[in-house]
Amino acid sequence: MSWRRWNNLLHRDLGYLVFGLTVVYAVSGIAINHMADWNPNYRKVEEVREIGPLDPARSEDELVQTALGRLQVGQPLKGSVQPDAETLMILVEGASYTVDLPTGKVVYEAVRPRPVLYALNRLHVNAPKRLWTWIADLYAVSLLVVSFTGLFVLRGRHGLLGRGAWLTAAGCALPLAYWLWWISR
Repeated sequence: MSWRRWNNLLHRDLGYLVFGLTVVYAVSGIAINHMADWNPNYRKVEEVREIGPLDPARSEDELVQTALGRLQVGQPLKGSVQPDAETLMILVEGASYTVDLPTGKVVYEAVRPRPVLYALNRLHVNAPKRLWTWIADLYAVSLLVVSFTGLFVLRGRHGLLGRGAWLTAAGCALPLAYWLWWISR
C-alpha cells in the first residue's frame, strides 16, 4: 500500500475520531470569543412577585423573616441589608430578593448555568484537569496530524502543488499577519 493511501486512511479515520471533540471546542470557542457581549456560562433569571406591603417600622430581622415566609423560600439565608427605609435586600444561596416594603413588590434575581454551554466551556478551558488534560492534548496532536495529512489528500492542481498551496499560504498568513499587527500596536 502506498504512503498516500496510508495518509488518506489516517486522515479520514482520525477525522472521524475527533469529530465530537471538534464540535465541543468549536461551539464553546465561539461562545467564549464573545464573552464581552454576553455570558456564555450563565444566564440571568429575574422574576417579579407580590407579597403584600410590609411595615417599614419593623426591625430588619422581622422584615426578613416575614418576607421569606410569604415568599416560601427554602434557600439558606446568606444575609440582608436595608439600603433605605423602603427597600430590603435579602441574599440567599445563589439568588437575591429586593423587596419594596410599601408595595410588597419583590424582584428575584439569580444566575443559572446554561446547561450545555456551561459544560462545553468547562471542557474547553480544561476545568476538569487530570485525565481531561491528556484527552485535550491527544486531541490537539490529532488536529495537527489531520492538518498535515490533509495537505496530501489531493494531488495535482487541486492539491498542495496547485490551488492547495495558495489556500494553505492564505491560511498560514492570516494568523501571522494578525499577530504582527497585534504586537506592533
